[in-house]
Amino acid sequence: MGKPVEPPPEEEAERVDLKSALEERYLAYALSTIMHRALPDARDGLKPVHRRILYAMRLLRLNPDVVHRKCAKIVGDVIGGFHPHGDQSVYDALVRLAQDFAQRYPLIDGQGNFGNIDGDNAAAYRYTEARMTEVARLLLDGIEEDAVDFRPTYNAEDEEPMVLPAAFPNLLANGSQGIAVGMATSIPPHNAAELCDAALYLIQHPDTTSEQLMTFVPGPDFPTGGIIVETRSSMAETYRTGRGGFRTRARWHVEDQGRGTWFVVVTEIPYGVQKGRLIEKIAELLGDRKLPLVADLRDESAEDIRVVIEPRARNVDANLMMESLFRLSELESRIPMNMNVLTGGVVPRVLSLAEALRAWLDHRREVLQRRSRFRLGQIDKRLEILAGLLIVYLDLDRVIKIIREEDEPKIELMKVFALNEVQANAILDTRLRALRKLEEMQLKTEFDELTQEKGQIEGLLASEAQQWKTISWDIREVKKLFGPETAIGKRRTTFADMPDTTDIDLTQAMVEREPVTVVISKKGWIRALKGHVQDLSTLSFKGDDGLRTAFFSETTSKILVMATNGKVFTLEASKLPGGRGFGDPIRLMIELEESAEIVAAFPYRAGLKLLVATTEGRGFVVPTDDVVANTRKGKQVLNVEAPMEAMLAVPAEGDHVAIIGQNRKLLCFPLSEVAEMGRGKGVRLQRYKDGGLSDAKVFKLEDGLTWLDTSGRTWTVAQAELLEWLGHRAEAGRLPPKGFPKNNKFGG
Repeated sequence: MGKPVEPPPEEEAERVDLKSALEERYLAYALSTIMHRALPDARDGLKPVHRRILYAMRLLRLNPDVVHRKCAKIVGDVIGGFHPHGDQSVYDALVRLAQDFAQRYPLIDGQGNFGNIDGDNAAAYRYTEARMTEVARLLLDGIEEDAVDFRPTYNAEDEEPMVLPAAFPNLLANGSQGIAVGMATSIPPHNAAELCDAALYLIQHPDTTSEQLMTFVPGPDFPTGGIIVETRSSMAETYRTGRGGFRTRARWHVEDQGRGTWFVVVTEIPYGVQKGRLIEKIAELLGDRKLPLVADLRDESAEDIRVVIEPRARNVDANLMMESLFRLSELESRIPMNMNVLTGGVVPRVLSLAEALRAWLDHRREVLQRRSRFRLGQIDKRLEILAGLLIVYLDLDRVIKIIREEDEPKIELMKVFALNEVQANAILDTRLRALRKLEEMQLKTEFDELTQEKGQIEGLLASEAQQWKTISWDIREVKKLFGPETAIGKRRTTFADMPDTTDIDLTQAMVEREPVTVVISKKGWIRALKGHVQDLSTLSFKGDDGLRTAFFSETTSKILVMATNGKVFTLEASKLPGGRGFGDPIRLMIELEESAEIVAAFPYRAGLKLLVATTEGRGFVVPTDDVVANTRKGKQVLNVEAPMEAMLAVPAEGDHVAIIGQNRKLLCFPLSEVAEMGRGKGVRLQRYKDGGLSDAKVFKLEDGLTWLDTSGRTWTVAQAELLEWLGHRAEAGRLPPKGFPKNNKFGG
């Protein structure tokens, strides 16, 4: 055992507050992630790892016209010279730059297995080879001409570019994804030719808004195609703010198999979706019987995507079947946009479409100015040498004599011909064969040409209009390479309006239609037994709970639940817990106030009307279609104020209302006397001196009034015998006929 380490003496130790130390270190980590890893630069659209890969490939001279080199060599150079991180992370970044389904305009031309859209990984870097594409060449174009700033590499042995010259609008054309600390970026790919058109228009009209630029850039253009079903107004808002999303659907068509049979073929899937995982998910849904309209699914893809979906029957509606698939699977995907990028290489900011294009154009102008100044410097140096050489050609013999006879020919030449050191060295370095007469003519021509070029560059640097003209010419050249008539430049993603599904009952398409028996306990627990179960005597309940109500329904139905606060909630029968246990409390499925209780539950039937009433005997008739709620919060139907509560909801099928109070007074009156509305307090149905409503039902007068007694027998009072109970709404009524149940309920 070694000796334990002694703490340093008190006077040498430095006391640091843990909170501030953690804050300082976490901030340093956050800034490092934001600046040097996760967010792309607004100017070249690259993160540091991608920039370093391309620069290392440039140093290896892996231009588009040379043979491919092993990726292992490229990765080694990147981590050895520029990027001190894991080889796998660098190789993963390199692979992504080469995948034509991930990058709209790949920056790397890969040879070998670089993965596929199914989600399979690329081969190891010892097997694959790569070189740059024309896009990467454009991004690096002019980097030796002092176009951008360089900084020392991590070990200060070399230098690396802080940004690339970027003659290609890479940020928007290829997009970017990244998660930093406290912020993220997600930029979908766009069409380069459209971006070029928008940039050219922006040069001419600098105040153009993002929405106006949508004339040229109507929306993203994904490498995997697909159909964008987002509305134009929503996309305009996304481009204006830099935040939003694009709903994208798979492209599909129906293939007729003859004799009335058909199947659907999916040929393009949304961007970023792995085909293998997509098919697994749909197969799972099929196994769980959540796609009743689909019979089978198979993947017949080779080079192109071809996913075949067979319908359950030939009379199935193809649109309805696909709507159910779009709803449940990644055949429809929302591709987010959060244009959070480093502006000026230092400040993270969310840009609009116009701001992102402006950042690229301003960078292109700076690159043009820097390259022009660099060229100017080269011309000046060459003109200086040419001036010296031309002076010498006027008296060549004397020059030769000086060189042959003088001990210090350089000093003598400088003195005799009034040359500087650079010119004298150039003369001494001149070969004998360059002393021909012809050479002098060439020197004069070169001098004149360079002088002319110098004048042009100085004119360019002095004129902003001339600079934008030059940039416009460059952008037009890029557009020629990636125009709509080229294979890579043709738009792949199209636009369509979202199909109108309001009149489609999607429940039928997504749920297998099966009979169920819905059981609700007195304490508000609900479950759905398979099939229509007649005998419920064997049902068990939790603790002292018991049966409140049970009714037959189907998995495709909606269940309406009414609470004492006058709200009606909607449950999907297909989502109810099964009948093996005690079920689940209804409160978990809806947002019900603590003080409210469930008073009624019944299956929803389209076109049906309900009689709803409160404890004090007020009520009205409401169509069920008006009470269906689309959210967990339910729909307020009866307006109640404490201590009054909603008490019952019964089907309004018939022409008369029978109502009985707690005072055991029965009244029958025409249903037409009850107001019909969607929401309110209602009208008085029966008048009480004290107490309130006990029960009510709607019946057909000609069939007579029926009720169930406590032993389950049905009693009927014929129309003729009901005369003394027939009256008008809001009357008090009188004691019920002989045999009416003691609990004051009609039963059934």
